Amino acid sequence: MVHLMQDSLSLTFSALSDPTRRAVLARLAQGEASVTDLAQPFLNDMSLPAITKHLKVLEKAGLITKTREAQWRPCKLNPEALKDAADWMEQYRMFWEESFDRLDAYLKTVNPAKTAKGKKDVK
Repeated sequence: MVHLMQDSLSLTFSALSDPTRRAVLARLAQGEASVTDLAQPFLNDMSLPAITKHLKVLEKAGLITKTREAQWRPCKLNPEALKDAADWMEQYRMFWEESFDRLDAYLKTVNPAKTAKGKKDVK
């Protein structure tokens, strides 16, 4: 059996793959919140321990930090962890934009009449 070590980018994308975790990150983008506050919108569908597991996944991926202030444990978004994922995706965004530009140019040469469809001749 081959054991694959999870790099930070893999942990980030794995954490982002779940809609509950993405919703938690969206909430934390508005400011820090307690575990109780983060759990509130989900308690009709899942238990507090399930929410806690989601938070641990986000914490392990470095996407959030949990601190302790007396009895309160605020969670905060760690935007630096998202930067690595955004940088990785940026190279592919540029690739797709260039591909679409090449496709557009090609389509104009293949059938120029269709690219002007809907335009009226001005005389």
